[in-house]
Amino acid sequence: MARRPRSSRAWHLVLSGVRREADTRALALASGARGWGYDSDGQHSDSDSEPEFSSLSPSIPSAIPVTGESYCNCENQSEAPYCSSLHGLHRVKDCQCGEEDEYFDWVWDDLNKSTATQLTCDNRKVNFHMEYSCGTAAIRGNKELAEGQHFWEIKMTSPVYGTDMMVGIGTSDVNLDKYRHTFCSLLGKDEDSWGLSYTGLLHHKGDKTNFSSRFGQGSIIGVHLDTWHGTLTFFKNRKCIGVAATKLQNKKFYPMVCSTAAKSSMKVIRSCASCTSLQYLCCYRLRQLLPNYVDTLEVLPLPPGLKQVLHNKLGWVLSMNYSTSKPSSASSSGSDSDSSCGSDAEACRRKRCRRT
Repeated sequence: MARRPRSSRAWHLVLSGVRREADTRALALASGARGWGYDSDGQHSDSDSEPEFSSLSPSIPSAIPVTGESYCNCENQSEAPYCSSLHGLHRVKDCQCGEEDEYFDWVWDDLNKSTATQLTCDNRKVNFHMEYSCGTAAIRGNKELAEGQHFWEIKMTSPVYGTDMMVGIGTSDVNLDKYRHTFCSLLGKDEDSWGLSYTGLLHHKGDKTNFSSRFGQGSIIGVHLDTWHGTLTFFKNRKCIGVAATKLQNKKFYPMVCSTAAKSSMKVIRSCASCTSLQYLCCYRLRQLLPNYVDTLEVLPLPPGLKQVLHNKLGWVLSMNYSTSKPSSASSSGSDSDSSCGSDAEACRRKRCRRT
C-alpha cells in the first residue's frame, strides 16, 4: 500500500515528460522555429497549470508571439521572426513611440514584486524571467491609488506570448509571489484583482470574459481608474475598449502586471493622477464634445498660459479617446462591455453632476 503513491507519482512524471516532448516537437514542426522549446515558452508544468481557454477565444499557439497589434509601425514591432533570437530583438532598438511624458505619478515598486523580476529605466520598465520561466511573476506600483482619477499606460516592450501576460489592478491582499512555480493568469484569480489578458480575456474571481482583441509587442494598454464613480476602463493603443468593472468606490488598489513568458518586459510610459474636481469634469466633457482631435487643447481658443496649465494638470484627460473599438471576435458579454464604455460611466457622471 505504501508504494502506490510513489508509483503513481513516477508514472505522472514519465507521462508529463512524454507530453512535453511531443508538444515541443509538434510546435517546432508547425512554426518552423528552432528556439521555441520548453525553456523559452514555460507554459508546461508538472504543477497545477491552468487549462487553455479554447472555448472562449480562438486557439492561439501560446509559444508564438502576437504580432500586428502595435501602436506604431516601427520595423521591429510590425514583424517578428519566429526564432530563438526573437527574445533579443526588442533590445536591439527600443521603440520610443508614444513615450512623451517626463513626469510620472508612480513607478514599479522594487519592494513589492516577485523574485523573477528586474527593474530598469528608473523603475519604469519591468523585466520578467531573465533566463527561463518556471512560473508566474508579478509586480505592483509603488503608490496606492486611493481617491481621485488615475490613468496609466503600459507598453509591451517584448514579444508577447506564453500562458499569459496581463495588465490590471489589485489590492494589497494580492500575493504577487504565490504562483512563482505555477503558470497561470494571476490577476483576476481572486476577488481582490482584475486583469486583462493579452488574449483579450478579462479575468476576475476566477471567471473569464471575452473583452477585447489581442495585444502584442508594441501595444499600449491604458487603464483609467475612476474612484469617484467606481469604474475601471481599459484602452488599447489609446482607443477605449470598455468598462471592465463598476462599484469600486471606497476601495484602494495598486496598478499591477504579471507574466509567465521568459525574457518578457513591460514599461510604464504614463502615470497620471488628479482629484475629481469641476475642472476635471469640464475637461472630460470637452473631450467628449471634441473627440476627433489628437489633443483638444489644440483647437480651444484659450490663452497660452491657461493651455499650459491644463496640459500639465489634465492633459491626459484632453487626449483620451473614448470612442469604443469593437473586438474582431467577441461574445455577447464582451460586446456589452465595449458598448458600455460611453454609456454606464456617462450616465453615472450625469447623475452625479445633477446632484452637485
